[in-house]
Amino acid sequence: MANSYLENLFSLKGRTAVVVGGTGVLGGALAEGLAKAGAFVVVAGRGVDRGAARVDAIKTAGSDGTFVSVDAVDRESVKALLDSTVHARGRADILVNCAGVNSSVPYFDIPDDDFTKVLDTNLKSTHLGCQIFGAHMASLGGGAILNIGSVSADKPLSKVFAYSASKAAVVNYTKNVARELAPKGVRVNVLCPGFFPAEQNRKILSPERTTAIMSKTPMNRFGTPDELLGAAILLCAPVAGSFITGAEVYVDGGFTGMSL
Repeated sequence: MANSYLENLFSLKGRTAVVVGGTGVLGGALAEGLAKAGAFVVVAGRGVDRGAARVDAIKTAGSDGTFVSVDAVDRESVKALLDSTVHARGRADILVNCAGVNSSVPYFDIPDDDFTKVLDTNLKSTHLGCQIFGAHMASLGGGAILNIGSVSADKPLSKVFAYSASKAAVVNYTKNVARELAPKGVRVNVLCPGFFPAEQNRKILSPERTTAIMSKTPMNRFGTPDELLGAAILLCAPVAGSFITGAEVYVDGGFTGMSL
C-alpha cells in the first residue's frame, strides 16, 4: 500500500521530459533521475558523444530516452527541439532548463563577450525554453518547467559576477513566468543547487575557496548530483507537485541559511 501511494505521488510514468543541458554533470543526473521516475527523457545539448553516453546509461538502467542536439541560445534550434519531441512523442510534459556556463575573470578585466556569453547561456536559454515550451504546454492545459538557479542567486559569490547576476535573474524570471502560466495549468519552479563540483566550477575551487565554502556550509561537504533528484522529481511530479509553482528550492547543505 505504501509503495503504491508513493508511486502515485511521485511517478512520472507516461510523461515526456526534455532536459536542456542534459549532457552536463548536473543536467545528466537530472535526466537519469527523471527517467528512473518513469519519464521518457529527451537529453538535449551540444555534446553528441556525452549525450549518447547519457542515453545509454538511461537505457541500461531500464528506462528510455533519446538525444537531440540543440543550441539553447538559438530560438530556431529550441523550436526544432520542441518540434522533434512532439513529432516523436506527441507532446512535451516537462522541461528542465539546465544549460549553464561560468566565468571567473577578475572584475575589471571582464570582457564584454564573456559577460554576454554567461548571460545568454544561463538566462536567455531559460527564457527561450520557458517561452517556447511554455506555449506548447499551455495548449495542452498543463505541464511543468524546472529552471536551474544557484545559491549565488541569494548570496552573490565573489569572482563570478556575471554568473551570480544571471542566476539571480533566473529566480526572478521564474516567479514572473510562473504567475503568467499558472492560469494555463503550467507550473514553473526554480531549483537552486549549492556547491556541486562540476565542469563549470571546478576550475575556481581552489583549496582556499573550498575552505571558505565549507566554513559557511553547515553540512561541511559538497553535494553530489543525485542529491538534487528528490527536489527535482517533486517539482516535476504532476501529483506531489500539483500546487507548487513560483517556488525557489535550495539544495545547498544549509549554505543560504548561514550568516556571519
